[in-house]
Amino acid sequence: MNVFLGDEQDEPLDGPGLLRFAEMILEDEGFRQDTQMAVVLVTSEQMAEYNRRFMNRPGATDVLAFPIEDLSPGLVPAPVANEPPVALGDVFLCPAEIKHHAEEERIDFDDYLHLLLAHGILHLLGYDHDDEDDARLMERREQELLDLVGRKPW
Repeated sequence: MNVFLGDEQDEPLDGPGLLRFAEMILEDEGFRQDTQMAVVLVTSEQMAEYNRRFMNRPGATDVLAFPIEDLSPGLVPAPVANEPPVALGDVFLCPAEIKHHAEEERIDFDDYLHLLLAHGILHLLGYDHDDEDDARLMERREQELLDLVGRKPW
């Protein structure tokens, strides 16, 4: 997998472990080895700017996902000869916001970080939570992915 991990913030965390988890998610979903995506760890200030600029919402949030492809959950696009590999998009995570929410909810920071990484990647893959059925499907898939690495949703 071609997963780029950019770390533009100061919260200590296991970047290589997050990268491996992102790759594991794509493999488990059936994506080819040449699939591309990015995970970018940003500060609260950067996230607030992205949230305002792209989502028209004030303040920082914990995760934003910006898909390139319009995918359906569980369906992997077939490779096309002489075309570039599938580029899924970008997941932005704000560890400072994640830490704040984890402390408020009294949950493990690393578990919550992994949950939000899975959540963001699933958005790139076409999963959503706009209605109850979609939300249940996404939550079930998140749990399955967290189980792969021994993490709890909370």
